[in-house]
Amino acid sequence: MSFVTKVLRRGLTTSALRMAAIKHVTVIGGGQMGVGIAQVAAQTGHQVTVVDQSEEILAHSKLSIERSLSRVAKKKFGEDLKAAESYSKSALSSISLSTDALAAVTKTDLVIEAIIENLQVKQELFSQLDKVAPQETIFASNTSSLPISDIAISTDRRDRFAGLHFFNPVPVMKLVEVVQISEQSDATFQSLMDFSKSLGKVPVVCKDTPGFIVNRLLVPYMMEAIRLVERGDASARDIDTAMKLGAGYPMGPFELADYVGLDVTKFIIDGWHEKFPNNPLFEPSPLLDQKVAQGKLGTKKGEGFYPYGKK
Repeated sequence: MSFVTKVLRRGLTTSALRMAAIKHVTVIGGGQMGVGIAQVAAQTGHQVTVVDQSEEILAHSKLSIERSLSRVAKKKFGEDLKAAESYSKSALSSISLSTDALAAVTKTDLVIEAIIENLQVKQELFSQLDKVAPQETIFASNTSSLPISDIAISTDRRDRFAGLHFFNPVPVMKLVEVVQISEQSDATFQSLMDFSKSLGKVPVVCKDTPGFIVNRLLVPYMMEAIRLVERGDASARDIDTAMKLGAGYPMGPFELADYVGLDVTKFIIDGWHEKFPNNPLFEPSPLLDQKVAQGKLGTKKGEGFYPYGKK
C-alpha cells in the first residue's frame, strides 16, 4: 500500500482501557467491501473516513456509495423524493476521503481494514497504523480467510484487535462475524458487538478458526460439489438443481462459486491447505485450478462453471 510510510512509534500502550461508544470509523480500502461498510456506518450516524491509494480510486468509491445510497433511499422513502434526497445527502456528508492512512487514524475510534487478502500487506499496514493511532482505537480486519491472530501480531494492541467480517453486499446482508483472539479484551469485544448492532446488523461470535463460521462451512461445501463433478458423479447443473430444490438453498454451489469468484475460492482453499495439509476438507481441486488458470473466474469475467456473456 503506497500510503503506508514509516513514522515514530508512540510510547504509550495499555491492555485495560475503557471503551467509549464508537463514533468515528476509518475504513482502509475503497473497494466493494470497504465502500459498503462505509456506507452503512454513515447511514447509521457514524462519521466515516475512507482511505485508499489514489484520488482516482476514491472518486470511484464515492460514486459507488452515491449510487447505492440512491437505491437505499428510493426503497426506504418511495415517491417521497425530498426525504430520499435528504437521507442520501445526510449520509454522504458524514463520509470523507483520504489517501493518507496515517493521518486518517489519528483521531478515530475504530479502524476497519478491507484491503487485498495478503497477510504481509495487512501486517505492514497495521504495524504502521499502530504507531500513530490513539491507544484506545480498536483495530479490525474484514478478512474472510486469514487468521486474525496472524494479522494482529504486527501490532502492540492485540487486546484491541478483532475480526469484523461483513458480507457482500454489505448494505443488504445482515450478518457480521465478530472474531475473537485470545488476547482480546472484554471491552473491545463489547464495543464491537454494540457497534455491529448500531449498524442494524446481527453479530455472531466466533473464535479465530479458519473461515470463521460461514466460510468454514461454505467453502468445503463448494469444494465437495466440485469433487463430485471431478469424479463424474453428477453434473454441475444437476448438483445446483438438487441443492436448490432438495435443500432449499437459493443458489447451488456452482452458482455460488461463480458469484464469489473462482480465484477467491482457490485462494482460500490453497491457504487453508498450506496451513493444514492433513485436513481432507481443505484439499485443492484440479478442476478449480484449471478454471482459474484459464481465466474463467465466474460472473465477474463472464464465465466460470457457467457462461454469463462477455464482461
